Amino acid sequence: MPSIEEKQKKTFGLIAVGAFGSVAVSLLVGSLPFVLPAFRRICLPYVPATDSQIQNVVKLLKARKGNLIDLGSGDGRIVLTAAKIGFPAVGVELNPWLVLYSKARAFYLGLNKKAIFRRQNIWKTDLKKYDNIVIFGVEQMMPQLEEKLSQELKDDACVIACRFPLPNWNELLTVGTGIDTVWLYENKTSNQNPDLFS
Repeated sequence: MPSIEEKQKKTFGLIAVGAFGSVAVSLLVGSLPFVLPAFRRICLPYVPATDSQIQNVVKLLKARKGNLIDLGSGDGRIVLTAAKIGFPAVGVELNPWLVLYSKARAFYLGLNKKAIFRRQNIWKTDLKKYDNIVIFGVEQMMPQLEEKLSQELKDDACVIACRFPLPNWNELLTVGTGIDTVWLYENKTSNQNPDLFS
């Protein structure tokens, strides 16, 4: 018959295994939204915008009005900044934890009526109603994004591309250098390369 000390050791061992297992499962579940993008055809990883990138976007928005959408809004920095300077702004993001975080920040800052966040795929997002589109993309997605914009962009809308430019459109203005470079595009009909979509 096991002694009281052996029973206590066994109980402690079971509790330790259970606690370790719970922590491991929690870490796995919590990290899945950050790991799964790597398995998509086009991986759009979460990389927070730098302060310089945000300020460069703000510079390009100064002469603009209307609403704004940030495609792949991450932790919501661009949307919250746009809302602070008066834009009704929407962020779409696939990672549910980043969407929840962004909503909590908007509420904390008192911007939850001007800054809306949705868990949504950027490729299934209708851009027709937006005046200003911001994207922190990756190089391999930009040609596909150009095609989507050519089909959905309003004639008076603008696109602000961060980190990587649209490869076949003519930028109206460029601000910043290196990784902080931001490109402004306006009026899809004058920017669209006719050979690209024929």
